[in-house]
Amino acid sequence: MAQNELVVVGIDVTKDKVDACIRSLSQRQTFPSTAEGRRALIRWLRKHKVGKAAMEASGGYERDWAKLLREARIEVRIVDPKRVRSFAQSAGRLAKNDAIDAEMIAWFAETFTDAPGQAYDAEREKLVQIVNARQALLDVQTSLQNRSEHSAPDVVQKTQARLLKRIAREVAKLEAAITAMIKAAPHFAELAEIIESVPGLGKVTSAALIAAMPELGQVSNNIATALLGVAPYDDDSGQRRGDRHIKGGRRKVRNLFYMACLGAATRHNPVLKAFYDRLIAKGKEPKVALTACMRKLICILNTMIARREKWDTTRYKMSDPARLPPSACTA
Repeated sequence: MAQNELVVVGIDVTKDKVDACIRSLSQRQTFPSTAEGRRALIRWLRKHKVGKAAMEASGGYERDWAKLLREARIEVRIVDPKRVRSFAQSAGRLAKNDAIDAEMIAWFAETFTDAPGQAYDAEREKLVQIVNARQALLDVQTSLQNRSEHSAPDVVQKTQARLLKRIAREVAKLEAAITAMIKAAPHFAELAEIIESVPGLGKVTSAALIAAMPELGQVSNNIATALLGVAPYDDDSGQRRGDRHIKGGRRKVRNLFYMACLGAATRHNPVLKAFYDRLIAKGKEPKVALTACMRKLICILNTMIARREKWDTTRYKMSDPARLPPSACTA
């Protein structure tokens, strides 16, 4: 290992413990999720001069450990569990347990070094949790509403009605908290003002983008579309030319952005509607056209945020090729 390279540790996080592996030094250790276990982990990492830690997103259990490592001035990278598992399978590592997972995470981080560690933002972390809690309540609400469409005894119908009213009140409280939090943070408020200047995008969409896509304005349009999960990927082999499909990305924010774009492209945003109508006139399927609108709009938002400018219909008029975002974002 070159002297200027950071020593990397892979950490597999579970509820009661973490398994750590410094693959380059053949060092492995397990630490309990206790105050002493956390102190022992930091001592062990410092002993081996670890500069970067990689761990999978594990339903929230990784947050406290990531905070601990950042406070110890260790760079933290949260990696996608699916990518790590696919990496392990491609290497022929079919067995799976916590110790093996830690080694695979370390190997993955050593192999794919292009993504830097995420800067910790306590305010954004809190916003993410509130936005996710709101969405979880809406999912429960939808489930109850679907059940209420079917016949049921009176006692069940009354219970469902009470729950729906309570959920609606709690959702309103969370939305008020989200609005207050964004207003209180100048950098959030600026982003919200930019995003909400786009016809068809409101407070819910802006909050989701601020929470789930902090990279907007700091990355290329290609990366922005890939993060959202609307980048088209080739499916070719030899003489065969398969259909392009989107895949990957951040599902929750993509689903919400889809609904926002549906209204914007068909009703509320004249510029996006003209683009959508032109694609439909060319014979594109509605969902294909809408996905192209999502791709176009996230590129425009990426540019707007980078330039710190609000929506300008003349600047982003789709009929003017010179003002379009890079070609990777066109339909």
